[in-house]
Amino acid sequence: MLKNLLPKEPSNGKIRRRLWLDLGDLGDLVNPAGPHEQWQDHGMGLLRTILKNNGIETDMFSTRQCTSWDEVERRMKGYDMLIMNVRSYTYPVAYRSAKIFKRVNPKGLVLTGGMHATVALDEMLSVPEFDHICQGPGENVIVNLVANPESFDRVVLGVGAKSMAEWPTIDRTMWPKPASKKLEGKFNWPLEPESGWGPPPVATLLTSRVCPWQCVFCNENSYIPNMGRRPVEMVIEELNYLDKTYGPLGSVVIHDSMFFQNPTWLEEWVDKYPRMANKVWPYWAAARADTVRQWPDLFEAVIRKTNWSTVSIGFESGSDRVLKILNKECTEADNYFAIDLMTRIGDDMEAKGQQAPVFWSNIMLGIPGETRDDAFKTMRMLKYTKRIMPSISFYAPYPGSALGHQLIAEGKSLMSKENYHRYPDDEKLKGIDYAFYRDLLAGKYNEEVERGMTSVRQGRTDFWEALAKA
Repeated sequence: MLKNLLPKEPSNGKIRRRLWLDLGDLGDLVNPAGPHEQWQDHGMGLLRTILKNNGIETDMFSTRQCTSWDEVERRMKGYDMLIMNVRSYTYPVAYRSAKIFKRVNPKGLVLTGGMHATVALDEMLSVPEFDHICQGPGENVIVNLVANPESFDRVVLGVGAKSMAEWPTIDRTMWPKPASKKLEGKFNWPLEPESGWGPPPVATLLTSRVCPWQCVFCNENSYIPNMGRRPVEMVIEELNYLDKTYGPLGSVVIHDSMFFQNPTWLEEWVDKYPRMANKVWPYWAAARADTVRQWPDLFEAVIRKTNWSTVSIGFESGSDRVLKILNKECTEADNYFAIDLMTRIGDDMEAKGQQAPVFWSNIMLGIPGETRDDAFKTMRMLKYTKRIMPSISFYAPYPGSALGHQLIAEGKSLMSKENYHRYPDDEKLKGIDYAFYRDLLAGKYNEEVERGMTSVRQGRTDFWEALAKA
């Protein structure tokens, strides 16, 4: 059980007007540039649900619903408290929002939490408008903090649940609505819009929290400790509820940083999802190349029996040198093994008239220490892959990650609290030849990339031998 203790309001009897501000770029829920800008914040949904279940009401709007900062300012007036869940890429929005809130509500309090509060506390502390900063998970502290902030120090140590089984089901009406008639027809609120991975409406959810690996480009592991995974039956029950209440569902996005881990849970998923779900909805979920190679039979079973239609693998690079720099703990061989296995499964399913699964793959370029030859190897890996939707971006030195901390300390980061360079093609680091990478992506080095493709293909002619040796 979540342990939030009451009283719910200050002893003087005053009822605070509390505003929870959902963060994102202006206009993303009016006229978004793409589908991912419309996704909802599960952290906000969970914590607002916990507050509501404990009798504490919060108003809410989103910077994504606004098209100007003047509109944000108008909607902030008259509140006693501002609450924000701050991620590194929304930190610039939170920073500006807090300053506006204090200007229009000089006696108001600003409560912040979220990933950036944990991975970059020094940056948060440097902003006087942030009155309270909660580090780590907030499930078991949010009620007391919001009800009685004056009883807490400025920096609050969050208290999380031991298992996701303790979480209440998110009340999705706690999420912001689309803010234009054009968007309303496509959004299917409180479900979410189509993102290119499956038919709408889409249900997004979590089955696990935090990836246990230690890649040096990622800051998630420094945010919160691991917790027990959500039971398979609870996941299926929520999907059935959403389908019955708001559906019919078209597809699912499982937002876990690493879905394909813990074989016992996955085997239960293979057994129960096809039997217990209202429909075996297609879904997007994440894996790693090395776990695919470690459990190839289980991987194939999950794809074939549970309609895992979009497999997200952060290949990151096609070069062993760069994968070692990133402490990815995967190799070129692991990447190509996963690609070959997916190709075989997809070819077989297509031959049977079934929809073949596809990769959604995160690829990074502009990594410190990466050479042109390394980048060419990555592009060859992409060209080799038969069914792939690549998601390519330039490496960003986010605080909280081991490599990010090093580069920030060396003064090489081009990121700041005014602009955390959310966009994939922004220049994020000193000393990187971004002109080369732009030319590479524009096809100006296609001859160099193609020159090595013959050896790549020849090296992958005996798939079954590779499978037997894994």
